[in-house]
Amino acid sequence: MEVMKMAMSMTGYGTHTLHIEDTTVTVEIRSVNHRFLDVTAKIPRTFLFLESSIKKIVQSYFKRGKIEVYIGVEGDGLVRRRLSTDWDMMDDYMEQINMAMDRYQLKGEIPPTIITSIPDIISIQETSHQPEGLKESIIKTTENACEQVNKMRQEEGSFLIEDLIKRITVIYDIVKVLEKQRAQVQGEYRERLQARINDIVSDKEIIDRARIHQEIVLLAEKGDITEEITRLFSHMEQIKELTNQSGTIGRKLDFISQEMHREANTIGSKSTDAKISEQTVALKSEIEKIKEQVQNIE
Repeated sequence: MEVMKMAMSMTGYGTHTLHIEDTTVTVEIRSVNHRFLDVTAKIPRTFLFLESSIKKIVQSYFKRGKIEVYIGVEGDGLVRRRLSTDWDMMDDYMEQINMAMDRYQLKGEIPPTIITSIPDIISIQETSHQPEGLKESIIKTTENACEQVNKMRQEEGSFLIEDLIKRITVIYDIVKVLEKQRAQVQGEYRERLQARINDIVSDKEIIDRARIHQEIVLLAEKGDITEEITRLFSHMEQIKELTNQSGTIGRKLDFISQEMHREANTIGSKSTDAKISEQTVALKSEIEKIKEQVQNIE
């Protein structure tokens, strides 16, 4: 079986119904977010022999997500029920009751309702009836339900990817602004650096060149956000490439979004400029939205 590969959401729902003889079998599948693939099946005892096959079918369609499979049965076509009475036990009960009445000189008749009050005397016996081709029909019904889930997941996945690309465009514009502001901020740092040097020189007759060099290095490192901006551009390109790929991309997108958030935090910690701080807040906000969105992508 060839399953279509594309970026998909992990949220979906599908159901399909099978009519066989006097019975209706409904397969219902729900899919929600999960870090790995987790398949659970709630199946009537009549169909427990199919549990392994059904799980294999589901695993062939999905790679991530919590998948819940429900199989419901309506009608008596596949199961025959009848009452069964344990007459030997009934005889023992009646014998003991009659002996008790004689022993304690009790009067009156034994009411018929006493029979139903005795445990394990009457039980319901079930016998299953499996028409030819039952297994194949239920497997096909499960596949149809999986395809419905996949269709919904694909539609939702397309929406998520579209939204992701829009947010990347917004982030790109923010980073471009940061890139332009970087030169201005570096100029301001140079002015502050010169002022610090002048203070050091004016306080001492002999210039402490080692300290001057240390101040230069510290201020330069603090104000330079070139590497962070470069890495942000690189991460955005990686995300764009992933959105054009097929298969499971959710974990990769999650990792890249975390890296982008780390770069944004570093920019915020390096710069004390108000304009850069404002852009950094906007940057973090958009990255947080991306981090939330990619959690839904398989």
